[in-house]
Amino acid sequence: MTITKHSLDPDKWIDLHADYLFHYTNSRISDSEMAKDLVQETFFSALKAMVNFQGKSNERTWLVAILKRKIVDHYRKINSKKGKAEVRMTFYDEGENKGKWLEECVPQSWDNEAEKAIETE
Repeated sequence: MTITKHSLDPDKWIDLHADYLFHYTNSRISDSEMAKDLVQETFFSALKAMVNFQGKSNERTWLVAILKRKIVDHYRKINSKKGKAEVRMTFYDEGENKGKWLEECVPQSWDNEAEKAIETE
């Protein structure tokens, strides 16, 4: 059995693969501008990684593998930002507790239950 070594031709990537990679990406993230960016990043990464291409797959399969990692990284980035958004909440407009709080830092209560429990003991 003879294994054919595939070669890369980056001068033809856009003509041969850009539409396919764009539609592949857009079907997974539903954001055409981000899909364009990810395809562009894929081509850039592929250019940098050409020396590592072993020819065991065809050009498109190799580009799709790179693109899949880009898509996964995109979702990781989005999910790492979840819960870290600053949501400011106003609790009191006057008094010593006046001001806005980051949602995650809002005190659960202002009634000093912990101090009252210590005094009671």
